[in-house]
Amino acid sequence: MIIYEATKTEFISDVTNELLVERLYESYQNKIGRTTKSEINSWENSLHRMSNVMQDNGIPDDTSVAIEFKIPNTSKRVDFLVAGHDGIQDHVVIVELKQWSEVEKVTTKDALVSTYLGGSKRTVTHPSYQAWSYAALIQDFNQNVQDMDIVLKPCAYLHNYRKTEDDPLMDPHYSAHLAKAPVFAKGEIQRLRDFIKKYVRYGDRNQLIYQIERGKIRPSKALQDSLASLLKGNQEFVLIDEQKVFYEDAYHLALESIKNNQKRVMVIEGGPGTGKSVMAVNLLVNLINQGLTALYVSKNSAPRNVYASKLKGTIKKTQIDNLFKGSGSFYESEKNEFDVLIIDEAHRLNEKSGIYNNLGENQIKELIHSSKFTIFFIDENQRVTLKDIGSMDLIKTYAEELDAELIQGKLISQFRCDGSDAYIAWLDDVLQIRETANSNDRGVDYDFRVYDDPSAMLKEIEELNKKNNKSRILAGYCWEWPKNGRTNTLHKDIEITQHNFSISWNLSDSIWAIEQDSVSEAGCIHTSQGLEFDYVGVIIGPDLGLKDDMVITDYTKRAKTDQSLKGIKTMAKINPEKAHAIADQIIRNTYRTLMTRGQKGCFIFCTDPELNEYFRERLKKSVVYDDMSPRQVYVAAEDQRKY
Repeated sequence: MIIYEATKTEFISDVTNELLVERLYESYQNKIGRTTKSEINSWENSLHRMSNVMQDNGIPDDTSVAIEFKIPNTSKRVDFLVAGHDGIQDHVVIVELKQWSEVEKVTTKDALVSTYLGGSKRTVTHPSYQAWSYAALIQDFNQNVQDMDIVLKPCAYLHNYRKTEDDPLMDPHYSAHLAKAPVFAKGEIQRLRDFIKKYVRYGDRNQLIYQIERGKIRPSKALQDSLASLLKGNQEFVLIDEQKVFYEDAYHLALESIKNNQKRVMVIEGGPGTGKSVMAVNLLVNLINQGLTALYVSKNSAPRNVYASKLKGTIKKTQIDNLFKGSGSFYESEKNEFDVLIIDEAHRLNEKSGIYNNLGENQIKELIHSSKFTIFFIDENQRVTLKDIGSMDLIKTYAEELDAELIQGKLISQFRCDGSDAYIAWLDDVLQIRETANSNDRGVDYDFRVYDDPSAMLKEIEELNKKNNKSRILAGYCWEWPKNGRTNTLHKDIEITQHNFSISWNLSDSIWAIEQDSVSEAGCIHTSQGLEFDYVGVIIGPDLGLKDDMVITDYTKRAKTDQSLKGIKTMAKINPEKAHAIADQIIRNTYRTLMTRGQKGCFIFCTDPELNEYFRERLKKSVVYDDMSPRQVYVAAEDQRKY
């Protein structure tokens, strides 16, 4: 999605005639619907400077210009694009605009600087790294960029920043990044013009901006598919913005903790798709390469089993077992036995360990006790069972008790759900988990569909799965899951009689997510949390419904074989209000988690017809028609039965 597109001449005219801000505002409102004129006005100075840059006779009048291009599969946007031809090759110059006036070098960490943002000093990525990382993501995801051999040339323009002798921004520490994306500052307008003219000598003869905007999006990499390459030391993922900042912080803090024998705890919060697991595995690999004893820890066995399956044949099973551990393995560990423990899905940690939950004192305490540097990746809105105790407050309590320095961070950049922050906000509001700024139902730029017939949804998932085996059916745990007699998919656990629909629960708990024939089986929260797919079809069971326009939950509709709410009935006898509140949160969190497993799309069917209609009505109000194909618009906005 692009907010503004024009020729060089049209862009300069819009700036000169003071029309650009109004047009940007109107476009933002139509396509996204979440901005204010004051926010747009904050760009005005930067865009005036870019108008001055473009006023060079050597830059052709029919050069294409674009503002605010959304990077595929992320929530990030490129500030300014200039497209044209150098006589041999098509080029698009990416300009990252900054209003910074001062910068400090961050000496030990890669690609980080300090500057004043929002009234305080903050550590952020170097402008060269940011511009390059954005270009790298576009290169990775956009098929037209690859197929049409469009060359991307990133740079940064800090129009309020005056370079000095021994300038921190240009320090040799950043030379590798400056070589990939040069930085231009105040007084260097001609140098920036020359950079653009080097690649744009002729106009945009091939409609490059159009081609990039309409380019088919290649699937983003799934962690489970890239794990073997990562362990060999290859860079599979580009960390951007705060991901890069927190990764560098964690990496260096871990090294310092070992060197100085100082106990530290770091907590990284982040919603679905913010790259928590990618950061966790990157840290694991690079710390091991530094000779540290580092382990990846997760209470949830599903991702660990998938990782082990993917690594089979590349490294020994004993090595795999020594890298990936369950969270209940540390109740007998010695103090600081390990250099680093990296805890993914920390919200799923339990109090006790062992089959009967009777071993140890508290998993959070035991993990901190066992390592010199412990990092927790957490999303409290993904706590989905009564046993889940992982919380910021508890981590803080035990860090203090064990005399460990506490460092916190929060991830914002989003790579799942097509990078749509709007979808995550919309989903929270629609599920009535929390009221969000997106409650006015504008701008859900994500392939979300509501089905009246679960068979039709399954058929679509099966068709999409033929491409790369990355689409699955998921369901709320409202149907019994018997252990006996389930040797093949002829045993149908989930039956929705009014639609003559039936499907079995997944047969293999361990690697259902990647088995070739498992698309005809339904997974649940326990076999899908921590993993990602291209598309998911979610069957919302009778534990979630609608009454008087309110989304309601009913924990009595959960299957007896589900252990998520084990003990809730006993709790309800003592304190019914507390029991209902806890169960209500778990059920909503469960569906939120299931509905954020898809990188490219989520389809739903609700057993409650009124809830199905509620989702459809909310969806009709939220479709971004300008940026969707006719088929997406039709599916999203019309009755599926007519499709």
